[in-house]
Amino acid sequence: MNRRLLPDQLNIFTTMAKKIKSIVKLAIQAGSANPAPPVGTALGPHGIKIMDFCNEFNEKTKDMRGSLIPAIITIFEDRSFEFIIKKPPVSDMIKKIIGLSKGSGTTGREKVGKITMAQIKQVAQDKLVDLNTKDVEAAMRMVMGTARSMGLEIVE
Repeated sequence: MNRRLLPDQLNIFTTMAKKIKSIVKLAIQAGSANPAPPVGTALGPHGIKIMDFCNEFNEKTKDMRGSLIPAIITIFEDRSFEFIIKKPPVSDMIKKIIGLSKGSGTTGREKVGKITMAQIKQVAQDKLVDLNTKDVEAAMRMVMGTARSMGLEIVE
């Protein structure tokens, strides 16, 4: 079947995706990215405008201040970039919910606090989009493992 394409339909077939040069993963404090290390040293060699990234990142994360935010930055051959921000790490979320400054230095010997199953479920539901499961129960088991390794006692 031979069919003629209209000029606006032709663009679908002639445009190509940008060629990816590199993918960089960083964990940056929300709302406080600046060109100093680690941001500048990670992005500088790829030739992108570091200040543009910092301003865009700070704008997207201004309401999450105080959290460590993982970012996956895709850098293209034409020196443009795009990035995806993820949820904070589970350990960071647990520390915020319980009010800890840090976990145990000697895991298994020293307990630094307690966490309830309700708090574990809350963290699991918040982090579910970034985990490799869609099951809340499996996500809760992952969060419980992190809590145990931080030196927390799990209570009902």
